Amino acid sequence: MYADYFNFREMPFSILPDPRFLYLSRAHSMALSMLEYGVLNQAGFTVVTGEIGSGKTTLVRHLLHSVDEDLRIALLSHTPRGGDNLLEWLLLAFDQPVPAGGSSAVLYRAFRDFVERTSDMGGRVVLIIDEAQNLDPSTLEELRMLSNMNAGSMMLQLILVGQPELSRTLSSPHLLQFAQRVSSDFHLPRLRPSEVNDYLDHRLEFVGGDPGVISPRARRLIAEKSEGIPRQINILADRCLAYAYGRAEPCVGLRIVREVIRDRERHGVFRPEFQPA
Repeated sequence: MYADYFNFREMPFSILPDPRFLYLSRAHSMALSMLEYGVLNQAGFTVVTGEIGSGKTTLVRHLLHSVDEDLRIALLSHTPRGGDNLLEWLLLAFDQPVPAGGSSAVLYRAFRDFVERTSDMGGRVVLIIDEAQNLDPSTLEELRMLSNMNAGSMMLQLILVGQPELSRTLSSPHLLQFAQRVSSDFHLPRLRPSEVNDYLDHRLEFVGGDPGVISPRARRLIAEKSEGIPRQINILADRCLAYAYGRAEPCVGLRIVREVIRDRERHGVFRPEFQPA
């Protein structure tokens, strides 16, 4: 839409978790290091949490592009719900056949055999579960039990990525044994205002754009209104650029950001009157 107008190679502020656009703030660098540490040093459980839109999934997808070939790694983006058979989900995630009509014991044996075969060939199985805050305590306990197959050597590693509710769930006394197996963990904070500025530069420069297309005063308001959450920065910056294009403006100034915010408050789906009391 506005990419040609501003001489961008592509749209700079897509909300898709594209690892090519990964901006490594100090906290994101630390979180990525924790993920890599967990994989390379054979940590049993790794947990990364953060607010909605904080960049967790982008980090995970970056990790997937840089893992060792000896790892059999799978990403579960849709978490199993109560009543779902976790073992069926795991077998499908690793492209393994699911025994027809198999009992839980048969499914467990199929998954264990897959893990052991991978280990015998010098590899390891790494399971990443995104949106892990949706897992109920019984499913988390089932994951802990699956990790018991590591009694002799580290064959199966688990990485849980989720919203802050995941931390609260894992802090439950009922999941103490699970929490004790977490050897690598990190919580992603929101970006500081200076980091929001660097984030905008990073995105604009990646697509070949001029960072000056968003003015300093406009950036400060974007940082304030987005509260330092990358996805919200993307949504607001994208709309501001669209407004500038529509008005044939050469850049996004403070007036355009204020107009976008005002229009969202007046005409957006998430207007204050629609919010729960």
